[in-house]
Amino acid sequence: MRILVSAAAFGLAVMLAGPVAAQTIPLAIKGAGGAAVSGDTARGQTVFKKCVQCHSPVKGKNGTGPSLHGIVGRPAGSVANFRYSEANKKSGITWTEQELFVYLENPKKRIPKTIMAFAGLPKAQDRADLIAFLKVNGQK
Repeated sequence: MRILVSAAAFGLAVMLAGPVAAQTIPLAIKGAGGAAVSGDTARGQTVFKKCVQCHSPVKGKNGTGPSLHGIVGRPAGSVANFRYSEANKKSGITWTEQELFVYLENPKKRIPKTIMAFAGLPKAQDRADLIAFLKVNGQK
């Protein structure tokens, strides 16, 4: 089964390989009070619909934003053939699970002057689920 997710306003269409099998995976994230965090991959695929207007989960497919395939463990500003802000390129960030968790709450707070327009995901569980999806998708 294949799912077409369309972001017509940006002229993008992204083909996802199909629904991700629902699995809860532990993440290298410490939430409020230092508690370990886990994420649900199927719920993360649903949260990714907020990202698909600009990003693709497909390796090598950039949109308005860079491809997010394989983002976990990747240095910021390192996708070939993508125009990053100077702030992003010079951030020195490696996208660990914890770093993504912090960044996705409020991107402009974490990297001032980033050109990413997304306001963020205030719910910690949404961020954890999205990271679980990206982690599993990036290994395919």
